[in-house]
Amino acid sequence: MKYNFDEIVTRRGTGCVKWDEMPSDDVIPLWVADMDFKAAPAIQEAIRKRAEHGVFAYTLVEEPYYEAVISWFKRRHQWTIRREEILYTTGVVPGMSVAIKALTMPGEKVLILSPDYNCFFSSIRNNGCEVLESVLELSSRSGGARGWVVNWQDFESKCADEKTTVFLLCNPHNPTGRVWTKEELARMNDICMKYGVKVVSDEIHCELVMPGHTFQPFAAVNEACRQNCVILNSPSKSFNTAGLQTANIICAQPEWRRRLDRAININEVCDLNAFGPVALMAAYNESEDWIDELNQYLWGNYQALCQYAEEHLPEWKVRPMEGTYLPWVDITATGLSSQAYADQLLKEAKVWVNPGTMYGAQSGEGYIRLNIACPRALLMEALERIHNA
Repeated sequence: MKYNFDEIVTRRGTGCVKWDEMPSDDVIPLWVADMDFKAAPAIQEAIRKRAEHGVFAYTLVEEPYYEAVISWFKRRHQWTIRREEILYTTGVVPGMSVAIKALTMPGEKVLILSPDYNCFFSSIRNNGCEVLESVLELSSRSGGARGWVVNWQDFESKCADEKTTVFLLCNPHNPTGRVWTKEELARMNDICMKYGVKVVSDEIHCELVMPGHTFQPFAAVNEACRQNCVILNSPSKSFNTAGLQTANIICAQPEWRRRLDRAININEVCDLNAFGPVALMAAYNESEDWIDELNQYLWGNYQALCQYAEEHLPEWKVRPMEGTYLPWVDITATGLSSQAYADQLLKEAKVWVNPGTMYGAQSGEGYIRLNIACPRALLMEALERIHNA
């Protein structure tokens, strides 16, 4: 490999949420979704050059920024984005709140596929709406793997609720790791359009896709999807630049864009920091080989996890991970609740994981979520601790 993902980077003591929120120095954090790898060299160099200028005033987002976004998605995902469709903001979660504010009225329902990213719940409720959950089901798919699928009858019944106005999709899906197929996305949209439900698709994990799977942008499925969606994306998750707070909202509908732009300003998430645009351009213009190698390394970590669990942690069932770097692990055989098991791992093994109930009080019970985006030696040390404890 050209890039060294085995390098151990000391992050404790750098004001890092992942490592510094827990004051104990002996805890290995496999919880919040950021990576323990340095950003791609091109990103580091772009930030270094910008920092050398020495002035960090209000930032003007110029045409090369938009050109980088358009070129990346056209080249990598065969998705043609028009310049006028792009609105920038400070992050995908702020963008999510913007979309909900722009497209709903308080008291309406927003549909999600549960278990789902925990910020979906808070963003919906913070905007005065009600969370409506359609629970994913385990099913044997190709190769006999037990993966997550939509309960289409339940999904349609939830869309048919007259109070449901938005479907908030996670594509690829966090925490189950599903990478939705073109056929699944088209079917979701067909049902949504039948009942006048708009789609907001969080695609922040779009570059984190494992071998044998292909990310499909929702807006590029067909013209009907393009006209019925708002897309949220950012290089932050894939290129480990979340602290630079840059994301994009992409929408083909002019009237929706007007409302989105207004909500961006109402929520006051309309200004980017000086380093965000240069990092995005370096990521999309110069770091494609880095992301390809990263995915290979993450796949190796996932395989190592599965092998170790099979040999040493028989009470674990590691579910298929098609995308993200966040394996979803069934721990029902332990006899403990998700929260109790996570607490036990933190106390006895000094390993910090997320209890599944963060992602759905009912649908996430019996699961934990791991973050394996770290050097393999650190992952194996964490697994050894769990086994020994």
